[in-house]
Amino acid sequence: MFVALLMTCPKTPKLDETTLVALRNAWGGGEVTWLAEGCAAEFPMEVIPDNRWTVWADLQALGIDLVVIPAEGRKKKMLLADMDSTMIQQECIDELADVAGVGARVKEITAKAMNGELDFEGALTERVGLLAGLPETVIAEVIDTRITLMPGGPALLATMKRDGAYCALVSGGFTAFTSRIAATLGFDENRANTLLVEEGKLTGKPGLPILGREAKVQAFHEISARLGLSADQVMAVGDGANDLGMLQLAGFGVALHAKPSVAAQCDIRINHGDLSALLYLQGYAQAEFA
Repeated sequence: MFVALLMTCPKTPKLDETTLVALRNAWGGGEVTWLAEGCAAEFPMEVIPDNRWTVWADLQALGIDLVVIPAEGRKKKMLLADMDSTMIQQECIDELADVAGVGARVKEITAKAMNGELDFEGALTERVGLLAGLPETVIAEVIDTRITLMPGGPALLATMKRDGAYCALVSGGFTAFTSRIAATLGFDENRANTLLVEEGKLTGKPGLPILGREAKVQAFHEISARLGLSADQVMAVGDGANDLGMLQLAGFGVALHAKPSVAAQCDIRINHGDLSALLYLQGYAQAEFA
């Protein structure tokens, strides 16, 4: 059995009974269950329809995300999450670069790297080089004044941890940021790159080795093995090309507001919802959120 799940942006809920029932009837689905009024609903069905992606595209135009997933094993025992533009709404290195006066150049490199157009390690090294001489104190200033959590993140972590899941933050960003975000949201561990500092200023060089796509895959294997979990018991979420490895390994690999080239390689694409969508994917109703 499978489940067809429809979701929309919680701030502007636009999922209506008419749209939902029409799709349910067309696909020969079962009884509709509302997980959040106007925001998330689902129905069971026996097969995945051939026109799945055509319907997905039609619903995207209406501001609705459609996901088709197996009905069994939905609740996951581990969350492996990217940080930048996933658990937070910004790219940390872009914010540092903006303060340093090289924002436009760094944002251009970041966008190409996240879309898979540039080698991640080379792109990171180049971007960090543009930050040379920036006072280390700017990091705390950026965190306090420029970084905001992705909506739905606190509920996602609190709910999964309440029910016994292990949560790890794995980022191509920097430990100075992941340590704060991990502590704020309640992640069990965090892995990221380091910014080298001398005499209170950034040297313009990252610590080696650089944590990129393969390091995220390694984290997936190491942590799940340590916990005795199968890949099917893991949910991974990210938005960039360096997340693809772990997204394709996980039982639920969620492309959240992802770059087009990344989303195209993932079956679970959340373009309108926020991180609360990861709870709906697991079958949680809004009333069950921690």
